[in-house]
Amino acid sequence: MAEQVIPAWKRWLEGIGEQGAFFSRFVRNIFAGGFEWSEFVRQCYEIGYRSFTLVGITSFIMGLVLILQLRPTMVDFGAESMLPRTLSIALIREIGPVITAIICAGKIASSIGAELGSMKVTEQIDAMEVSGANPIQYLVVTRIIAAAVMVPLLTLLGDVIGLLGGFLAINLTDEVSFFLYFNKCIASIEFYDLFPAFIKTIFFGFAIGFVGCYKGYNSNKGTESVGVAANSAVVMASLWIFVIDAIAVQITNLLYYQ
Repeated sequence: MAEQVIPAWKRWLEGIGEQGAFFSRFVRNIFAGGFEWSEFVRQCYEIGYRSFTLVGITSFIMGLVLILQLRPTMVDFGAESMLPRTLSIALIREIGPVITAIICAGKIASSIGAELGSMKVTEQIDAMEVSGANPIQYLVVTRIIAAAVMVPLLTLLGDVIGLLGGFLAINLTDEVSFFLYFNKCIASIEFYDLFPAFIKTIFFGFAIGFVGCYKGYNSNKGTESVGVAANSAVVMASLWIFVIDAIAVQITNLLYYQ
């Protein structure tokens, strides 16, 4: 008898339901029986510190390249003095948070998905449940909250490093003092530039941690499922980042520009 093919829309709805159930389990286990502080600190180190080098190098190059690309156009309009302002607003509002989140999605979501997927394959999660431990609280809650905390911090550090890259790029052709450059950058930043960008990075971090944990924790039992979990975690986390960013931009425009 031929196997019945499940329609794509039905699989999509089932996936949404499974993610909703997984989110419900996450919420119920945040403070169930105490918080795993030692594992949380370890995950902050793994997620934050070990990602800082990659985020820093990318942000520095991004700031450098943006100035080099913008300068010819700004010079044509006689507005080269606006380069620090343009770079700071572009980095803080949009480019810095999104690029940092995409980098973290590629590194953090894939590593979490692969790690939990391998634990699922080797039945370590089942062993934790049998022994009376709470795998959701120990493995999932700590990773999601650590990602939601560390991604905003990485974004702030990345923005500063990106501005340093822009300072170097400007001084390749002009001579601008460090104090004057950063004075222009800071003076151009308003509350409605920094606050919405910071808030949405918290949601970026949550989405990265949640998707990585969901894909790894619910992976199939098979060696190939580890790679599938890591790959699908990156794809879905990146998609959620763009969706959250689009929603955040619309909300920001409604609140501050109308």
